[in-house]
Amino acid sequence: MLASRAMANRLDALHRGFRTRYLGFEELTAQLQSWAENFPELVRLRSIGESLEGRPLWLVTIGPQPDRIRPSAWVDANMHATELCGSSVALAIAEDVIRLHLDPDAPCHELPEGVRARLRDVLVHVLPRISPDGAESVLTTGRYSRSAPRDRRPNRGHPRWLGEDVDGDGLALLLRKVDPTGELVESRDVPGLMLPRRIDDEGPFYKVWPEGTIENFTGDVPDPSFLGDNDVDLNRNFPFMWAPEPQQVGAGPFAASEPESRAIIEQTTRSPEIFAWIDFHTFGGVFIRPLGHEPDNKMDRGDLALFRQIARWAEELTGYPTVSGHDDFLYEPDKPLHGDLSDFAYHQRGAVSYVVELWDLFAQLGIERKKPFVDHYSHLTREELERLGRWDREHNASRLVRPWRPVDHPQLGAVEVGGLDTRVGISNPPYDQLPEVCRRHAAHALRVIALAPAVVLESCAITEVGGGLRRVDVTVANHGYLPTFVLSSAKKLPWNEPLHVDVTCEGCALVTPTEAHREVGHLDGWGRGLFDDEGSIFFQRSRGSTGRKTLRWMVRGEGRFTLRVGSCRTGFLEQTLDIR
Repeated sequence: MLASRAMANRLDALHRGFRTRYLGFEELTAQLQSWAENFPELVRLRSIGESLEGRPLWLVTIGPQPDRIRPSAWVDANMHATELCGSSVALAIAEDVIRLHLDPDAPCHELPEGVRARLRDVLVHVLPRISPDGAESVLTTGRYSRSAPRDRRPNRGHPRWLGEDVDGDGLALLLRKVDPTGELVESRDVPGLMLPRRIDDEGPFYKVWPEGTIENFTGDVPDPSFLGDNDVDLNRNFPFMWAPEPQQVGAGPFAASEPESRAIIEQTTRSPEIFAWIDFHTFGGVFIRPLGHEPDNKMDRGDLALFRQIARWAEELTGYPTVSGHDDFLYEPDKPLHGDLSDFAYHQRGAVSYVVELWDLFAQLGIERKKPFVDHYSHLTREELERLGRWDREHNASRLVRPWRPVDHPQLGAVEVGGLDTRVGISNPPYDQLPEVCRRHAAHALRVIALAPAVVLESCAITEVGGGLRRVDVTVANHGYLPTFVLSSAKKLPWNEPLHVDVTCEGCALVTPTEAHREVGHLDGWGRGLFDDEGSIFFQRSRGSTGRKTLRWMVRGEGRFTLRVGSCRTGFLEQTLDIR
């Protein structure tokens, strides 16, 4: 007990503040390295690739015997450059899992010991920063990047905005220029805050653009684009339903064209044991579950029941609702997103996969939930925007609304620079709210990770039957919540093999040699999700023996009987019996 507490205290001493602020890449690297160096028997750190600017894509794996294949969970974050909060939550989950191993008796999010024990047998992979180049650019300059500050598009002859610091203050935010055709006005209640123009406004009126300059400037100002001078949105670059531009903005030249997305695909495709996949984004305060391309009436009913259970925990532990990617999170009706990471994880890797949009800014402003949820981002009234400005002033130390300062722009003449710095207040929560965001989402994630299938050898019995023969009976069972195929929809995936058993004999011999390799088949878990088709109150019954199977061999002679049972999805168990 004392040794466990001492190790946990050592873990506390290594904490570098990610629960109260947003770490730069060097600090994040140092945090991961300190865990790996101090707990080498438990924490493995490796780079699964590099960004274009040469930063490692750090993956930390937590659990003893990391090379032993067993059910595993994957957590990633910060795919979009401004979404720094995800890195903090991912690191908080990693730290909580490390603590579970170091001090088994320590309380952990009110989880009972049985759940904590289950978690200790699951390998947890955490990729806390998918886009280190983009995050570093945002942290140091505030410059907007969707994923990474790079542009390799060959079509460079047209006028376009290049984000950069114009006034020399080290930040690249926004610029505004007085213009009678301007669509925006300044709030009278919150100085500096820009609002949509109304017909009865008297001006002055403004055009608002990115802080920067215009490449190939001809005298006319080009429209700023969603990607700006970034060429790819990493969350449109994965292979499931990938579609090129212009059908999908930000798709990249081909699926997995980017080193970051390619590294994730290569790593996880080699790891069929990954059963849960949590993808952290910001902002909004919502869980987004499959399906992304079809409505719920096209979804596997067993999968839907499972996601209802996850949604119930989400509401209870985080206060966030859970919505369908198709029904509630399409930016344009009937136009599904293509190349999404979570869709890749669910459809191609058969994982219990979902997105979390951290930081419920809308709840802070007292905005009621909208249907579809995606309308929160675009259907904000002027009154609600001014509420945001007052909240920033009263609860966010005015980090969000920055004063405008006059500057002589090399192309546009007299302009002002400043406006919204979305890093803290919109894209990410204020620092004082970050600890609670980390705590709540770690509590939820650990419950999902505890759903892992758990293959066990319930019994191994040897019975002498005479004539130098013995009967070996082995019962294999799944004590986990999820079935060995994880998702009903994933059962059809060609690599999602059923359990099988291989037997080797030393000294003794199988009466039927062809039984050295036998298929066990898939085993159900005990979980049913929430409101599944079997839960009717007027027919409350259990399934039959679908979660266990007994196999029998006849063995001649004496010696060692070794069996190995499992699959690439669940890992393998090995047991040796002495036949005497």
